[in-house]
Amino acid sequence: MRMTITPALRRNLSLLLLAVALAGISSCSASTGKIEGYVYYRLGTNPTSLDPAFIVDVQGGAIAAKIYNGLVRLDTNLNVTADIAESWQISQDARTYTFKLRHNVSFHNGKPLMAADAAYSLTRILSPETHSPNAWVLKNLEGAGEFLKGNTSTLAGITVHDNYTLSITLKEPFEPFLKLLTMPAAYIVPNGGTGVLGTGPFILDKWEPDRELILRRNDNHFEGPARVNGIFYKIIPEDLTAVTEFLLGNIDVIDITVSSYSMFTRDAKYRDMLRGAPGLNVYYLGFNTSRPPLDNPLLRRAIAHAIDRQKILDTYFQHRGKIAAAPVPDELKKYTLNSPYPFDRDKARQLLRESGYNPLTKLRFYVTAVQESIDIAEIIASYLKDVGINVEIKTLEWSAYKSAINNGETDMFWLGWWADYPDSENFLFPLYHSSNFGAGGNRTRYKNPEADELIDKGRKSTNEAQRQGLYKAAEEQILKDAPAVYFWQRSDYFAVQPRIKNFKVYPIYNMDKGNLLEIQTQKIPFRPLQ
Repeated sequence: MRMTITPALRRNLSLLLLAVALAGISSCSASTGKIEGYVYYRLGTNPTSLDPAFIVDVQGGAIAAKIYNGLVRLDTNLNVTADIAESWQISQDARTYTFKLRHNVSFHNGKPLMAADAAYSLTRILSPETHSPNAWVLKNLEGAGEFLKGNTSTLAGITVHDNYTLSITLKEPFEPFLKLLTMPAAYIVPNGGTGVLGTGPFILDKWEPDRELILRRNDNHFEGPARVNGIFYKIIPEDLTAVTEFLLGNIDVIDITVSSYSMFTRDAKYRDMLRGAPGLNVYYLGFNTSRPPLDNPLLRRAIAHAIDRQKILDTYFQHRGKIAAAPVPDELKKYTLNSPYPFDRDKARQLLRESGYNPLTKLRFYVTAVQESIDIAEIIASYLKDVGINVEIKTLEWSAYKSAINNGETDMFWLGWWADYPDSENFLFPLYHSSNFGAGGNRTRYKNPEADELIDKGRKSTNEAQRQGLYKAAEEQILKDAPAVYFWQRSDYFAVQPRIKNFKVYPIYNMDKGNLLEIQTQKIPFRPLQ
């Protein structure tokens, strides 16, 4: 099948015109209109919230990581390390975690942080009055179910021993628990405090929705002040506008989309500005397995065989990642799985006949109203049409899109899942356990008691070799049932101005505290695209 990707070519032409327009610019002062000592980032949209109880998006979590601290955090090797807690002990039955807190931590308003603040923060997430969408992070605590339902006024799983010691008790062993505590939902806020108050290296100074969000340095941070005066986020929805602002020197850091990636790699001068790293994520085509026609696994397997994922990755996606063979990223497991669904049109047509699919039936394919998602949907639809499957694409803005797929309104959808913490459980339990239909993460509405049991056993086991075996068996069962087609693990790319030093692309969004960034004081002239 000959594949033409008109939308991508159209955007590349737009970027070429942009380059021509900018070619006449000989230099641009990066300091014009900027606050001295601030690093300028681009945000595509407003964060949903900066309250740890309500943060549900990647960019909100990335900003919150600079404002707050948790009991623990991840180091650069994805191991759990100390944050507010300087040490901890785990009981012999693997249920109780006792944390000793640092004595030199203060909130941005000067209030010293104590164990009661940590207890308040975690209890608040589970309080029925909070209605936090992040309550699932702490549902393994002793008494969490009864507390969340409002049947008791106290949470049995949290005990404050003194000003700097608290214990957290689980109802049963849960191996990934410490990793969950690195998430924004477990960040510490002051007991009785209001507003955006944390203990992190930066303080929220200003937030004008749809325009800008400004963080200033916390000079009293317990690990010492950050190396820059602050971070300025410009909210710029349009990718082309963001690239223009970057090339004019008004933005220091932008994320690179498919359309702008080729422009930055064509010229060696701009290639030097790129920073990239593999991401802990999986992008997938999800099926609503709870109703016809995609409750039929033969039809789902036919679709999986009908799409040349490698060709899409190599052409449209410009090698910006690697093929995902299974639900869990390779970096999180010690075994290898191969996809059982190689591109095979003849196999796809055979399975399609066996499935009894009516060619007059149109599959409703929902995507968010982002050009990249629309492009991919159009490419997938063309592959499916080639084997006899009709697809109707419907685009929705993000909140409406999430609501539609959470409620099971669509037959197919395009989505990516990014690691919140570095464990296979983070991909298997939310996305494929039958207790998490809809907003919980299982938007394919996949249900298999055998997969549920394997995932449950893996969550409880404290033996890593045993966990790996259980998760491998769970992945193999999921692949057999084909509730989704796994496309790729996407690599993250950013363009960074030469004046910014120590910028790093992290595999998990909340690892970057921003305190290591530096600004080179020597003025570097802007280099226009030749």
